[in-house]
Amino acid sequence: MSEMQRVALQRDNPDGRVRVVFAHGAGAGLQSDFMQFIALGLALHDVDVVRFNFPYWQKFMDTGVRRPPNPMAHLEHCMATVVNQFDDNKPLFLMGKSMGARVAFRQADGLGARAAIALGYPFHPVGKPERLRLDDLANGCERNLILQGDRDSFGKPQEVVHYALPSNIELRWLAGGDHSLQPTARSGIAPTELWQQAINQVLGFIQAD
Repeated sequence: MSEMQRVALQRDNPDGRVRVVFAHGAGAGLQSDFMQFIALGLALHDVDVVRFNFPYWQKFMDTGVRRPPNPMAHLEHCMATVVNQFDDNKPLFLMGKSMGARVAFRQADGLGARAAIALGYPFHPVGKPERLRLDDLANGCERNLILQGDRDSFGKPQEVVHYALPSNIELRWLAGGDHSLQPTARSGIAPTELWQQAINQVLGFIQAD
């Protein structure tokens, strides 16, 4: 796991009052348009946002050779390494897109986070609704947030309504969004409109803490 020491890290607004450690999904790293837009939008509102690459993505960036995500234990260790480099006791929120959200929810208790936040939670693999990933959502935080597009093929409203979600989860739907909170081209809605809605929801959630 020596590569943990050399994953890329991007920090926006280090002077922010609260810290959000923001983990990427399986198919894109910290520099994706989605990650950058969300991070910078939060940073404009007194939030210290820390993005990082998981080791497998860092190796892809270094070599150009794609590889599958690391085992969950390695992903968790990477997030913990990022969080534990700070010792200023800022209020901490763990946030992730898809796979990164699973890591955030699983690590929230151990890292002392106020809450975990998911931007598109992968409730099940695409086309495999029987393979639920609800166990990852269980944590001891007083409240958590999931923002889900209502066209998300990893968990649509008509599926999720039947799930027994933990009582400490606030689930909010973004109209027209897919798993990356992207609207359809013919909707006339720009992706950044939905992403800004997500930013506003996250800010309201954090500020209510």
